Amino acid sequence: MDKVAVLIPCYNEEKTIGKVIADVKQALPEVVIYVYNNNSTDRTEEIALASGAIVRQEYRQGKGNVIRRMFREIDAQCYLMIDGDDTYPLDCAAEMVDRVLSHNADMVVGDRLSSTYFTENKRPFHNFGNSLMRFGINSLFHSDIKDIMTGYRAFSYEFVKTFPVFSKGFEIETEMTIHAVNYNMQVDNVVVEYRDRPEGSVSKLNTYSDGMKVIRKMIQLYKNYKPMQFFGLMGFLLIAVAVAFFVPVGLDYLDSGLVPRFPTLIVCGFIALAGVLSFFAGMILEVIAAKDRRDFEYRLNRIYDAKKGKEQR
Repeated sequence: MDKVAVLIPCYNEEKTIGKVIADVKQALPEVVIYVYNNNSTDRTEEIALASGAIVRQEYRQGKGNVIRRMFREIDAQCYLMIDGDDTYPLDCAAEMVDRVLSHNADMVVGDRLSSTYFTENKRPFHNFGNSLMRFGINSLFHSDIKDIMTGYRAFSYEFVKTFPVFSKGFEIETEMTIHAVNYNMQVDNVVVEYRDRPEGSVSKLNTYSDGMKVIRKMIQLYKNYKPMQFFGLMGFLLIAVAVAFFVPVGLDYLDSGLVPRFPTLIVCGFIALAGVLSFFAGMILEVIAAKDRRDFEYRLNRIYDAKKGKEQR
């Protein structure tokens, strides 16, 4: 088991990967550096090998697939994940690692949004999307995560080995964040500087299509982890719609003793029934989610015991 493993997912980063590896070696001389090449068509793999990193392959395209492979294959007391695009200085890397090794943090978030992100990033919709996701997740999950979409994070062994990766692409950061918050894991924020990509280096993130995937993932995880809130709100809205349409029909009945709009009355009844069903579905799923959280604590203890055994070998 490595003490600290630096994980760098890469897709066509030949212009920057050499510098990133050199910066890691200077900031954290004793770490093991793993570069996971995700079907690069340039010299990324060649440069990473020449720079002294261990290079491995993930042939399914997408950052989520790369992280699934990384987390499955590597055992370490602390994992530091950083993008290969040279947008993150390494001056905070030692502090992030120390938060995991000495302060029991399960995930340390490299917070760009509290420093230079909005001045360095030249893509306004990225800026808006990051702020929107931060507000949405912190509001829905009652958390205080400063940067939801950052690719600069440190993890404990327990987090990595209990995190089920379902995302294939850039929505993986959202999934990581919500997983940590939902299971009451310790999340620390460390403010990091951000610099825009150097000239000639192109972002692989599509603002609109990947942004929609991220929002869809947030809603899906909210439904899965907070079913009573999700289906309860849906039930409340359905019943509110039913009542709004029923009021005119009810007033006509009180005034004349007749029901002139039977189709509206029938639709109101079905909408109200759907609202009640939604509420009870939320109650049932909430019990299942509570059981999952209890089972997670059991899995966490088993992972902790396994870690201790590997450290003693």
